[in-house]
Amino acid sequence: MKRLLAIAASLALLAWFVSDARWVGLVDAFGRLSAPALAAGVIGFGVSYLLRAGRVYDEFRRDAQGRFGACLRIVLIHNAMVNVVPFRGGEAAFPILLGRNFGTPLGRAVASLFWFRLQDALVVAVLAAAVWPGLPLALRVAGVLALLAFAWYLPRWARAPHAWAERGGTAAKLAKLRDAFAESTRHARFGWLWTLANWSVKLATQAWLLAALLPSAAAVGAAGALGAELAAILPVQGVAGFGTYEAGAAAAMLPHGVVFASALQAALALHLFVIACAVVSGALGWLMPAPPAATPADRSPLSGRN
Repeated sequence: MKRLLAIAASLALLAWFVSDARWVGLVDAFGRLSAPALAAGVIGFGVSYLLRAGRVYDEFRRDAQGRFGACLRIVLIHNAMVNVVPFRGGEAAFPILLGRNFGTPLGRAVASLFWFRLQDALVVAVLAAAVWPGLPLALRVAGVLALLAFAWYLPRWARAPHAWAERGGTAAKLAKLRDAFAESTRHARFGWLWTLANWSVKLATQAWLLAALLPSAAAVGAAGALGAELAAILPVQGVAGFGTYEAGAAAAMLPHGVVFASALQAALALHLFVIACAVVSGALGWLMPAPPAATPADRSPLSGRN
């Protein structure tokens, strides 16, 4: 059902796009981007990729053993896969690449990916609660505090002593995942700082581009960029994000008086730019010299401990 809904969302965007020659408006929207704006967008996404690589390097610093370039290669290929492969299937690239490059155990890599995505979701949710229009101040403060409390408590819960492994069966399997998750939350010394820095750059870049595409004020672009990213954490996603990304951005800009059709058009242009940057950088990452494959000894459970 989720896949059917995702396909329906993407087909709805496609039907809207091909009706009434709206593709002409898309070309006009790209025409509003000057060369400096395009260069700023490319630089902004490049800095975001470097910050994400820094986050991976920080957590897997002993596995990486000084190979920041390998972490950057993993991030670039993983990011391209996530943006292109339908139904979030590209997420599988992250644990596979970690295993091939560093010999990181699968459970450790999957738990790390889950922690990264949870950090991303919490940062975006806190920003949304802080700036969402129309929310009473008390509700806004309560939402931010609740999210911060959850972010503080969850790693401590994972690291707390437990006897799940002794129960056997499903509980024992969950115990391994909980322990792997605890490893991920324990060893990223600057994980939250990397996450905040990455999202600051990423959202600012998308806001800048969206404001130029409309054209409109920076605050409107910021609202659209945040709405698009909030749509990205929904349980149902369009194929490669098409449909849900644009709808989230357009809906977030409605309170600012932006016409829904114009907002959809600008969001689609931004989405295409984001995917283009991801694909090109992913291709560059694939062309980067790959480190030697991990040996069987490297793949032992002890190699994943930092």
